[in-house]
Amino acid sequence: MSFQQITAIAVFAGVMALVVTEKVHRCTAALIGAMVLVFVGVLDFEAGVACIDFNTLGVLLGMMLLVACMKPSGLFQFVAVKAAKIAKGSPWRIMVAFILITAVLSALLDNVTTVLLIGPMTLTICRMLEVDPVPFLISQIAASNIGGTATLIGDPPNIMVGSAANLGFLDFVVVNGPIVAVALAFLVAYLWVLGGRKLTAAASRIEAVMALDERAYILDRGLFAKSITMVGVVAVAFSFHEVLGVESGVIALSAAAVMLVVTRTSIEQVVTDVEWTTIGFFAGLFIVVGGLVETGVIGLLAQAIAAATAGDVVLTMVVLLWASALVSAVLDNIPFVATIIPIVLALGAGGTDIAPLWWAVSLGACLGGNGTLVGASANIVLSSMGNREGHPVTFIGYLKIGFPLMVATVLLANVYLLALFG
Repeated sequence: MSFQQITAIAVFAGVMALVVTEKVHRCTAALIGAMVLVFVGVLDFEAGVACIDFNTLGVLLGMMLLVACMKPSGLFQFVAVKAAKIAKGSPWRIMVAFILITAVLSALLDNVTTVLLIGPMTLTICRMLEVDPVPFLISQIAASNIGGTATLIGDPPNIMVGSAANLGFLDFVVVNGPIVAVALAFLVAYLWVLGGRKLTAAASRIEAVMALDERAYILDRGLFAKSITMVGVVAVAFSFHEVLGVESGVIALSAAAVMLVVTRTSIEQVVTDVEWTTIGFFAGLFIVVGGLVETGVIGLLAQAIAAATAGDVVLTMVVLLWASALVSAVLDNIPFVATIIPIVLALGAGGTDIAPLWWAVSLGACLGGNGTLVGASANIVLSSMGNREGHPVTFIGYLKIGFPLMVATVLLANVYLLALFG
């Protein structure tokens, strides 16, 4: 192997080691790796910038800005309280209602944003009912990862896959939507068997929840109405972005810009809610993976996979599905997908139909996030909320529930993909 190939591999391995061990922040690790590649001459600056997927960054930034504008309206708190009252204060029904809300919002917004909004309300209602919030938090972790699988914008891996494969919002809904619905139904049944049927609360506590006035949580009625309207507009625009000939990143940023104008929200206030470290991590990671592409390392990996599977697309699909799920269960799925995308593109360089491979990566990476407590960002966010409230979600405690769930849902996805493409 050449010096450049060895250097690119070493930098990538070093960045991944820092991300996994958390010795330094993952954004710092990715940016350091990107700059090392430039300084040693593996990539020049222009080539490095060309490796960045600005459509993916645009979707992330636009949705973060949009949600930051909507948050002061009280929309998300209103939905949570309304759902608890519709469930008649029953802990099990509330859990199911929050599973559905979390899944739907994760599909329409993104799963990290969703759990940041729903998590605090869940803790409040559990406190009023005097029930352990840990099972609720675990159920929402699972629901966020499953729900986010359904759409282009629900989970960062889908944004990346959609951009690389030129797949639209409706493509994800049509292909991933059915298996997501099945996985959610399985999740509810699975939690019921594990102990959901035993969830109870005192009658006085249930009455306290039923006495809540959801309208009191609407902090700005004008903004509330505008937020609902904008969510609908964005969903429609994403659905038809291919017809409109507009990239999904442009739609997300345009929606954020319109919301900033019509709500007259202070831009200084909104930008503080943007997860700039996530944006920086993506940018640096794209350059680090770009080093592997430009030096030919990805091409060699693609040849190895093709040789191992004898070029059989269906077998490759199954391998990528399970590899994506198992690796994403123990590592952040974002760097894994960033690495696997060039490999899939290389596998299709000879004219092979690689459409099944994109769906295998999408389903494996997103559903695999349920495997462990560190499998996805939403997992860490919700577990941290529980820890701060004195209700820790332990790694082993989550593993006992999350890993079997992950295996079962990926197995369902495997059967589904074989039915579609086998």
